[in-house]
Amino acid sequence: MAIAVSTFGEHQGKRVDQFRLVSNTGVTVDLIGYGVVVRDWRVPVAGGERSVVLGFEQFDAYPAHSPHLGSLAGRVANRIKDASFELNGKTYKLPANAGNLQLHGGAEGLGRQVWDGQVDEANNAVRFTHFSPDGAMGYPGNVNFSATYTLKGNKLRLELNATTDQATPISLVQHQYFNLGTTDDVLDHTIQVNSSAYTELGSDLAPTGAILPSRGTIYDLRTPRTMRDAAGKPVDYDIGMVLDTGRTLTDPVASVVAPDKDLTLKLWTDRPGVQVYNGVWTDIAVSGLGGKSYGKHSGFCLEDQAFADAVHNPHFPNVIYSPERPYSHWCEIEIG
Repeated sequence: MAIAVSTFGEHQGKRVDQFRLVSNTGVTVDLIGYGVVVRDWRVPVAGGERSVVLGFEQFDAYPAHSPHLGSLAGRVANRIKDASFELNGKTYKLPANAGNLQLHGGAEGLGRQVWDGQVDEANNAVRFTHFSPDGAMGYPGNVNFSATYTLKGNKLRLELNATTDQATPISLVQHQYFNLGTTDDVLDHTIQVNSSAYTELGSDLAPTGAILPSRGTIYDLRTPRTMRDAAGKPVDYDIGMVLDTGRTLTDPVASVVAPDKDLTLKLWTDRPGVQVYNGVWTDIAVSGLGGKSYGKHSGFCLEDQAFADAVHNPHFPNVIYSPERPYSHWCEIEIG
């Protein structure tokens, strides 16, 4: 089926296109050029189809109200302590946008830029590209980014690449908010993650540098559990999980099952970590897809990524890329 392209809106004088991918299993994914957002993702279920992501019907809600719904976050995803870092003897000050931290690349990061999209009918894919100039949101280097979404059956694959003309930190993430069920929150979804440790957070929500075992904590997700405690009260998740090393990349790193068990999500990735987030801070003033309200715990994210604040923790996996070391990253998400 041909990839339908339409105009979804305009941002800072640039047209925002929407691209609709449809698979042979009846899955439909709508992508927009603004932030490479997965705007909607509909999966067949008994009696019809179900929208499984949080998004908006109208474009203007994205720049005004979106907490990175469905977007790519970067240049550096997650939090950077003190909104600064040192590289090759130079200190780079970044514009803070979360207290004294920089979050998800800053207020005008990659998730808030209009990317160019090009259809690839043969592969049922869309390739997005964006040039980020030296100094964008405080970061060094002219960087060319590309992001390719490919839909095959019930599986959506994302391939990320970047080349730079000088050393610079890069760590991108897909920031889908999922709700596989039919209720307003995700607390009764069952989640499992192949992780035995997590990155400890300080009071500012940036990692302290310590990697702690998850056994016996709410972060022990090796055995499937809901997002409630033994008393049935909600559990807040906004934590960087360290994926087990030595794993086979053909095995999923996480799975989530809808409360009615009609849908299961599986995630594969080559990244060392996954941020597990269940909408702790979500409180959106306008309605979302289908008129839904998006409040606390209305969606969950499985943000496959490098560890947060790696620029301040040299024992974390390296996020500095250079002309000799281009960036590449892939993940796959299957829902069915």
